[in-house]
Amino acid sequence: MKDFNALLERFTNAIESGDGRALAALFTEDGVYDDGFYGANRGRDGIARMLEEEFWGHAEGFRWRMVDPVCDGRVGYARYLFSYRSKLPGVEGRHVMFDGMCQFTFDGDLIASYREQFNTGMAMAQLDFAPERIAKNLAKRAATLRAKTP
Repeated sequence: MKDFNALLERFTNAIESGDGRALAALFTEDGVYDDGFYGANRGRDGIARMLEEEFWGHAEGFRWRMVDPVCDGRVGYARYLFSYRSKLPGVEGRHVMFDGMCQFTFDGDLIASYREQFNTGMAMAQLDFAPERIAKNLAKRAATLRAKTP
């Protein structure tokens, strides 16, 4: 990766505009976007679908600001602030904001994998999800993490 800052700008612009094809074009053919809510989406078609149907199907008004990016050409990291307005029934228009960290792994100038870490409970609480639903989600994420433990 030659210009990580330029890639981050194209990445966030694609998310903010809901342009699934533009986002997918940043990835290798079999690239993976592992989203904190929607899980791993593989391949350009899967990544485009995730953005257009899941992200934009459930929310709008996305704003994504990458902070303190670092990249060695093979792997890149950034902190971020992310926000959107909900389109979920009962909480339409509700503003949600959270921060997180993300990692990009590159194959040349294309993203081979993207993954992130953020507190999903923080986002769910802003949408007034029931405590039991938040606990169930966090327990599922904890089980997935424990399964990776060496």
